[in-house]
Amino acid sequence: MAKVAWIGLGVMGYPMAGHVLRTGGHDVVVCNRSRAKAEAWLGEYGARRVAATPAEAAEGAEIVLCCVRNDDDVREVTIGKDGAFQSLAAGAVFVDHTTAAAEVARELHKTAHDQGFAFLDAPVSGGQSGAKNGTLTVMVGGDEAPFARAKPVILHYARAANLIGPSGSGQLTKMVNQISIAGLLQGLSEAINFAQRSGLDLELVMDTISKGAAQSWQLENQWRTMNKGRFDFGFAVDLMRKDLAICLEEARRNGAALPVTSLVDEFYADVQNMGGNRWDTSSLIARLSTHDRGPD
Repeated sequence: MAKVAWIGLGVMGYPMAGHVLRTGGHDVVVCNRSRAKAEAWLGEYGARRVAATPAEAAEGAEIVLCCVRNDDDVREVTIGKDGAFQSLAAGAVFVDHTTAAAEVARELHKTAHDQGFAFLDAPVSGGQSGAKNGTLTVMVGGDEAPFARAKPVILHYARAANLIGPSGSGQLTKMVNQISIAGLLQGLSEAINFAQRSGLDLELVMDTISKGAAQSWQLENQWRTMNKGRFDFGFAVDLMRKDLAICLEEARRNGAALPVTSLVDEFYADVQNMGGNRWDTSSLIARLSTHDRGPD
């Protein structure tokens, strides 16, 4: 049993932290910007206590896990005035599950190393359902020894966790993931809309092409809700645009060409203008069909 601190109890962090306690049986302290949310988590899962600040949560912790919204939030809960880096002990491991810039990961890795503890950038894939079901995929950047210490805890809410390479590699891999998903969802949106307008039996079409080269997780898990214009499945458009902005900025830095990703990012802006900020990422199809309106 490890002494664990969890910072950030949003739609992802809330169930992930729950798995650490219930499945892993670890000694867990939680911290969240909204105290009420942390108290609700405490009431549901029965952790040792709620900490007022990340610094307080990290006191005495062997492993600190974090899942917040963006780069600024990560900096705030680590190197901010009441950040966890103020109190982390030598030898501790800080695991950041936020999707953030690789540059931020490298910065925090260096700061942690200079202070005698470890930092791993470890963004996740699998969405809200993966967090609830404990089936996330975790892509990690950092050093091997701290990863080996943190991996058993991570696997309480993930089905796979791989160390990709040095600091920043986890975030770069998440960018690869989001670039792939953006193109897949646009292609699937166009395919479903085309099939609808052609008068085909969509159930039969999808069952057939899912057995061939068009098969994908997105197709098998999203086509039915996309066909019905229901976009409350998971990862929100606002968050996807945040992630794609990180991808496009990194591409400007490394010289990669992302013409399709740039176009799909513009399409997601259209979805936002339709009021779909909180719709899930499959809502790209709403741009293509007048009867796909999103959730009631």
